[in-house]
Amino acid sequence: MQIYIIEAVLLIFLIAITCAVIFCKDILSAAIIYSGFSFTAVLLYLMMGSPDVAFTEAVIGSISTVFFVASLKTIDRWCK
Repeated sequence: MQIYIIEAVLLIFLIAITCAVIFCKDILSAAIIYSGFSFTAVLLYLMMGSPDVAFTEAVIGSISTVFFVASLKTIDRWCK
């Protein structure tokens, strides 16, 4: 019973993080919040018993966050 509560809380966190990314004004903040989404998804996959998917999500989430932040060096992210 307690496992279902933790999974429900993680799903609510995923929805909240998704809304935060959508409504975020700064691109760098959105990229950092997206890494929180990836971490929460990893925890949810581990709770559901699929460590292979969790490992893949962790690798792809960390690599994509590094690429997002590195690409922000080339663009002007502030509105004028």
